[in-house]
Amino acid sequence: MSDDNGGLPGDAPPGGTEHLNIKVTDNNNEVFFKIKRTTKLEKLMSAFCDRQGKSMTAVRFLFDGTRVQPTDTPDNLEMADGDTLEVHQEQVGGAAL
Repeated sequence: MSDDNGGLPGDAPPGGTEHLNIKVTDNNNEVFFKIKRTTKLEKLMSAFCDRQGKSMTAVRFLFDGTRVQPTDTPDNLEMADGDTLEVHQEQVGGAAL
């Protein structure tokens, strides 16, 4: 067989690897994570919150302006190596007087 990747076709996207380096930033801090394409982002989100002393219910994670769910994976968001997740404080309110 001439298949050099040693895995099944479709294991990794063309030109991609199994792991991605993802930057998570809240505009004050930048944390870099190396995760598998199939790992749920909940793991990364939880680790960031633990390191920064924040509650996961108090912040929102965004990728390309779209809210990220804990069950999302880099694969289903079509993330690439070096992409950034933004962390924003949850805002409550907005009632007009």
